[in-house]
Amino acid sequence: MADLPWLVRAQGLSLRVRVTPRGGRDAIEGVEALSDGSAILKVRVRVAPEDGAANEAVRKLLAKAFKIPASAVRLETGATARIKTFAVSGEPTALAAGLAALTGQIS
Repeated sequence: MADLPWLVRAQGLSLRVRVTPRGGRDAIEGVEALSDGSAILKVRVRVAPEDGAANEAVRKLLAKAFKIPASAVRLETGATARIKTFAVSGEPTALAAGLAALTGQIS
């Protein structure tokens, strides 16, 4: 898959995520292509999508996966949508390499 769900920025990454709330566990499940051909990172969390709880769970899960503070991950767009964009602050090359390794993608 040539398209990746993340975009390297000057201060980190912009990451497109499809969230499955009430998913039974907290997990990053890999990369998937949408019907339009764009790529997203599939994430599931245990909590329900109420009062931003699922967004917060995704933010903490991403921070844990990147081994960075939760404050370095913020929701950019899609607060009430299933597909969201998160900004991840940090060294862009290292973040992209870590995510590529985690998902089995080649960046």
